Amino acid sequence: MAAHAKNHDYHLVDPSPWPFVASVAVFILAIGGVAWMHNWTPWVFFIGLIGVLYVMFAWWSDVRKEANNGVDHTPVVQMHHRYGMILFIASEVMFFVAWFWAYFDGFFRLDDVEQVARVAATGGVWPPQGVQLFDPFHLPLFNTIILLTSGTTVTWAHHALLEGDRKGLRWGLVLTILLGALFSVVQFIEYTEAGFSFSGNMYGATFFMATGFHGAHVLIGTIFLAVCLIRAEAGDFTPQRHLGFEFAAWYWHFVDVVWLFLFASVYVWGAWGVDIAH
Repeated sequence: MAAHAKNHDYHLVDPSPWPFVASVAVFILAIGGVAWMHNWTPWVFFIGLIGVLYVMFAWWSDVRKEANNGVDHTPVVQMHHRYGMILFIASEVMFFVAWFWAYFDGFFRLDDVEQVARVAATGGVWPPQGVQLFDPFHLPLFNTIILLTSGTTVTWAHHALLEGDRKGLRWGLVLTILLGALFSVVQFIEYTEAGFSFSGNMYGATFFMATGFHGAHVLIGTIFLAVCLIRAEAGDFTPQRHLGFEFAAWYWHFVDVVWLFLFASVYVWGAWGVDIAH
């Protein structure tokens, strides 16, 4: 036993079935999605989805146990986790850069005489002719206020955790989760009132892809914070050890910042001087 005692700062993970099970579940999910889009049975897709959700729950449950045993997640391991989360958020930033690039490319390339097809598709203006945009100071502004407020509540929860204030941590997380859910509801209402469609023109495609993927990130972040609330109630987080919550807060602030760029460029600047659907 002494020969196998841990005498280093690294976490050598135990053999786990979850990577293999996850790959099988994702494969079934992908095949089921393709089958569903070709008007075959949707049940294969939902079987794969259930498998993916189960793997997520089981695998992250193992990670939670490793985080709480006081042995595996040493300061060195925690530092590497932070590096990993930073790189993950950086990759997400580049993901959204691609959508911003596509949006601005539609505007700044209109004066290129070689882009005849592009001009024909847009009418020589951006947004394209006939597209009625949202009033940026109606639902979009309301959603901006919601998301910025949620950034303050998650910061409140973080500071409460650092100070050992369990009540402040609980209510800060509850308010952040409710605000995140409200953002998703308002965005759904906005989509139902849109004066353009995803497939109608280049503007609609870039708008719905950029804001839709952001909405998906808000939904994921809301679930992330809900899991943190459950873990906080279970006593998993302490002022010294709370990486899971810290990463959720980082992710949520990233979602906030991306929305500010979306609101400023897509909603405000994009709608300047064009037809507005009230």
